[in-house]
Amino acid sequence: MLGKTYLTKQASLLMKFARTTSDSELSAKLISKAADLKSQADPLPDKDQGPAAPDVSPSGSAGS
Repeated sequence: MLGKTYLTKQASLLMKFARTTSDSELSAKLISKAADLKSQADPLPDKDQGPAAPDVSPSGSAGS
């Protein structure tokens, strides 16, 4: 499975290419593909959503 960061970067690149081309048909296809990638990325969690390290206390008082 591709990650959220990867999909978002790819969508951003497609949008960049769409803005630089003078071919309106190609631009529309690139924008459509970018929207598809963005919709795939949106439901994915951010990369670092795992549990906290064992030495981190939720109250913020470490070592007590």
